[in-house]
Amino acid sequence: MKLRKERMLKDLLVGTGVYLLESLRDRAGDSFEDLSGRARETFDVASRRASRAKDALRGEDHHYFSTTAALLIGVGVGVGVGMLLAPASGEETRSTIGNKVQEFGDRVRDKFDQKREPGSASYGT
Repeated sequence: MKLRKERMLKDLLVGTGVYLLESLRDRAGDSFEDLSGRARETFDVASRRASRAKDALRGEDHHYFSTTAALLIGVGVGVGVGMLLAPASGEETRSTIGNKVQEFGDRVRDKFDQKREPGSASYGT
């Protein structure tokens, strides 16, 4: 009788162990497939980014327009939010912006005028 109970207990433990290992193997198999898919996707993304970086370094990248457009949109949104949240009144803000634009324009004109004058360039001095 004692031998029979030990055998039943041993069979129960072995059966439980096999069941747990089987369910673990099923779950691990799905995880490995999922990890394999993620690794493949990550490699593809990294490969595309490396290719774009290589093209940019070689001067073959033609994404300048989208980058420039994104930059200009970002600047526009930033200026708009800044104007809305500015502590100065609208008239003062417009006046300040106008003055800054005028100063910048004057500096740009001065630079171009200096480059146009033939004797103004001094190389090596």
